Amino acid sequence: MALRTFARSTAAMALAIGATAAGAEPLKIALVETLSGPQASTGLLYRDAVKYQIGKINDAGGFGGEPIELLEYDNQGGPVGAADRVRAAISDGADVILQGSSSAVAGQVTEDVRKYNLRNAGNEVLYINLGGEAMELTGAKCHYYHFRTSPNAAIRVNTLLDGMSEAGVLGGKVYAMNQNYSWGIDVQDNTVAAADRLGFTVVEQTLHDVNKIQDFSPYVQRIQAAGADTVITGNWSNDLLLLMKSASGAGLDVRFGTAFLDQPGNIGNAGAVAEGHFLSAPFNPEVNQDQTAGFMEDYKSVTGHYPSYVEPVTVFGMMLLQEALKAVEPTEDGLNAADLAVALENATANTPMGTISMRAADHQAVLPMIVQEVSRDAVYKADNTEFGFVPIKVIAARDAEQPVQASCKMKRPG
Repeated sequence: MALRTFARSTAAMALAIGATAAGAEPLKIALVETLSGPQASTGLLYRDAVKYQIGKINDAGGFGGEPIELLEYDNQGGPVGAADRVRAAISDGADVILQGSSSAVAGQVTEDVRKYNLRNAGNEVLYINLGGEAMELTGAKCHYYHFRTSPNAAIRVNTLLDGMSEAGVLGGKVYAMNQNYSWGIDVQDNTVAAADRLGFTVVEQTLHDVNKIQDFSPYVQRIQAAGADTVITGNWSNDLLLLMKSASGAGLDVRFGTAFLDQPGNIGNAGAVAEGHFLSAPFNPEVNQDQTAGFMEDYKSVTGHYPSYVEPVTVFGMMLLQEALKAVEPTEDGLNAADLAVALENATANTPMGTISMRAADHQAVLPMIVQEVSRDAVYKADNTEFGFVPIKVIAARDAEQPVQASCKMKRPG
């Protein structure tokens, strides 16, 4: 008998004997994230957003009349640590695993969950991927118990390119600069694939080491030599900041199109260097202001800061989970993950950005995207600077959607 099954059976027996036997086991949700060390800043934002929305769910009655228990596990930023923590979470009775920062870690988590479920039919756990955006996670690695509630690389890149093209700022010569791992390769591939459709030329493609380069001036020289109008990059953290700073220091007149320019600290560190650059993301507080203003203020009242970067889309993903839980009956063990999977496939949630849903074919969320420009005119400023993000194009969920990958061969129960 698996540890998780034994622990639950023991708990169920105790409940049956005790005076409070009428209640079911509380639903346990485990957050397996980077909560310490140099890469913890993103993981802590995921935690803030998850705690915020679980608080909302519990305020509304929780699950089966019981508050949801949030268990936290520090994966220390790597796949090995994540594997250990997933095992611990399952042993502790978690029915749902949450994780978001790093596609590399997401790849480990989804495989661990898949293998566990194969060995424990009828006692499965479910993985909600809050932010690992590599294509393979809903492609070759897709499986029935994995659900991605954030965009993927195809959604990010194509909405970004479409928005910049329509605004007349894409230019005819594009340089693809990305980190050399699954996510960066996906951004590069999707940039190249869009060239004929949008009428631009990819003048050069570069993949570089992740978060190891301190001086991007040699890469800036290559961009300059290629005569690029625009650099499309999936870079994040220092790899984005240092690339833009080197470009500015060299007087390079290019526009950056990015996926993660809204990461806290980027605008504060870059300052005027970031002005006029672009981002495609699932949230902007100037869209639907009658709804977003309330969300912004409520989030700040709970967490101490306005939602940004990964936080809004994480909240929206948890709202989708909340809607799915309404369609699931508790069991004496807490939750049947197979029932929740069916409910998630059919769930929709009304967010401040509009309706989001889950695509049953590959378990990729279908959600609106907003192409936005760094500007002094933004209502909400980033990092206590004079700059923020002004929306230039709102792309409805169905228009942002990208095709199911042929590599996804999802096996469904039964």
